[in-house]
Amino acid sequence: MSETALLSPLEPVVRASIADQVFDVLHQQVLSLALPPGTKMSEAEIAKQLNVSRQPVRDAFYRLSKLGFLLIQPQKATQVSPIHIQDILRARFVRTSIEVEVMRRAAQGLTAQALAQLDANLAEQKQTVASGDRARFHRLDDAFHHLLCQGAGVGFVWETIHENKAHTDRVRYLSLSEGSARAMEGHIRILAALRARDAEAAVAELRTHLGQIEGIIADLRAANAAWFSDEG
Repeated sequence: MSETALLSPLEPVVRASIADQVFDVLHQQVLSLALPPGTKMSEAEIAKQLNVSRQPVRDAFYRLSKLGFLLIQPQKATQVSPIHIQDILRARFVRTSIEVEVMRRAAQGLTAQALAQLDANLAEQKQTVASGDRARFHRLDDAFHHLLCQGAGVGFVWETIHENKAHTDRVRYLSLSEGSARAMEGHIRILAALRARDAEAAVAELRTHLGQIEGIIADLRAANAAWFSDEG
């Protein structure tokens, strides 16, 4: 009998393709506003800078355009799109509508394991706020809300939330230079209400938490009016 252990079926190891790597680099640059709205982008120039062929750059441009981050027009320069106020408000409405129901389900169904995962996420958030790492906090913020969806038994809705929130991500990311602690405190209050099984308190905290985006828009627009558009 062979002494070699028989492995259970495993998922193949997935390595990021060049196209994925190019997308990640450009996505982070647009998200952080290192490439602000109105910036002209050339496939050829970016391919040269990243030392890749033009095809993965073209693929990344397409993906970013589907998220609403790039404006691709035939015979014209590709540009980073403005931040559309109406798109943000619509996305906030969709997200709030979904996550209100998530709160009600989570208040009833969060298990001890789910609560432990959320506590661990908050512990990491505290470390990140202390270190001022906006990129990591942004990822942990997303993970917190994703964990809430999973804990409520509706993890599948995160894909819809994630698609819609792309419109708000640039505003959220920019606000994290000063707003990380405030966002984390909102998470703490949401989790406290859920731990107490108080669905309505959790919903109220969620509405306050997500509703802060309007004040953030006003502040950022006052400082960077050219980045924003009222068109949807």
